[in-house]
Amino acid sequence: MCCSGLLKILMFIVNGAIFLVGAGLLGVGVWVTLDSDSMLGFLEHIEDAPAELKQLANVGYLLIGLGIGLAFIGFLGCCGAMKESRCMLLTFFIIVLIIFLAEVAGAVVLFVFQPLVEELLQEIKVEVADSIEKTYGEDEALTTFWNTTMVELKCCGYSNYTDFTGSPFVNTSGLYPPECCKTGKKCILDMAHSADIPGCFEALVTLIEDNAGLVGGVALGICAVEVLAMIFAMVLYKKAGK
Repeated sequence: MCCSGLLKILMFIVNGAIFLVGAGLLGVGVWVTLDSDSMLGFLEHIEDAPAELKQLANVGYLLIGLGIGLAFIGFLGCCGAMKESRCMLLTFFIIVLIIFLAEVAGAVVLFVFQPLVEELLQEIKVEVADSIEKTYGEDEALTTFWNTTMVELKCCGYSNYTDFTGSPFVNTSGLYPPECCKTGKKCILDMAHSADIPGCFEALVTLIEDNAGLVGGVALGICAVEVLAMIFAMVLYKKAGK
């Protein structure tokens, strides 16, 4: 009886953690979905953008689905432990196992895909620079996107300030975007050249690389909690049948 009570407490703790992780992923998924245009909006202006890059915009929906699934199984596990229902415990175990296997498969795909992202972003450098030169300062949506991206990532253009040379904005005003200069003064060609602000391609790759370890650590933590949840569920399942 004491052992059974301890297992119930552990199940509540573990499933509470799963529920909170699910809620967190749901929130991140909503944020990524709403903010995807500010990170990948330039792809809409490139005719031959790689399909693999466009799929990155769906990561938010994947996180939302995963978050809802984890929140549900956390609730299901708590109910199953409280009622000692073999049906609920077995259902909980099967769902967690399926999600666990999906996460492992997803981790393998991300591990393989991460180096490919830099290569794909490099491939579209010419097309992105061409779209900036033709429409920056004229196309409101693209101009707003680049202004927002440069502020958030503290970068200038896709490669550097030269992407804006010949653009409607520069031809009309004779100035470069203020993010391309280190001072708050009007950004002219010489100032942009001397500031040497890195391009958003480099900033985006750095952002991905810097957060890869954090994402991997969180994923390992989630997997460890799920394994514990499956073990506790099976032990309770066997005890509930006696």
